[in-house]
Amino acid sequence: MSARSEILQKIRSVLPPVVDTPASDYQGIEYPDPAAKFAEVLAGVGGQCVRVRTFAEAQAWLEAFEPYKSSGVRLSCVPGVGANSFDLAAVEDPHDLEHVEYVVLPGDVAVAENGAVWVTDAQVPQRVLYFLTQHLALVAPAGRVVSNMHQGYAAVPIGTTHFGAWLSGPSKTADIEQSLVIGAHGATSLVVFLVDEWDGSLA
Repeated sequence: MSARSEILQKIRSVLPPVVDTPASDYQGIEYPDPAAKFAEVLAGVGGQCVRVRTFAEAQAWLEAFEPYKSSGVRLSCVPGVGANSFDLAAVEDPHDLEHVEYVVLPGDVAVAENGAVWVTDAQVPQRVLYFLTQHLALVAPAGRVVSNMHQGYAAVPIGTTHFGAWLSGPSKTADIEQSLVIGAHGATSLVVFLVDEWDGSLA
């Protein structure tokens, strides 16, 4: 027996017994109006929630938004919202996206208690876009806003995409001289559009 095998065997011989995961009936906090609470919490962490009926309304709002108007390089993975300065499908190296200024990407489930939105790479060829852009807009179905993370995880299909993450607010840090810095290591602004007349499908 090798020294490695001997060591591993000794470790296995003193492992604690396997026990079942304890049951929990904790349901999490509930809000009478999850969408309103989501907007409140998102504003508290530096983001902005905009409730619209259609993609066209979201586009009209964007066209009047200064960070979008002043952005020279734009990309969108949500047809009908935002614009494309170049063909994203032709990009193979994520480093080529370093100059992107405004990106519009799809979101799935929004969580009221922490202002987070579940995002994946299902419709986004380069996942780095969620973090590399100067300004980010997420478009999510208004009908998929839940109160808490327990409901959030129950609503997302874990394991069906290569990448998934919860995003809440623009990038920020507050550990330097006790001063809050927005955009420290990611997007400097985040707008979340909650669209009433959309079920989340982009097919």
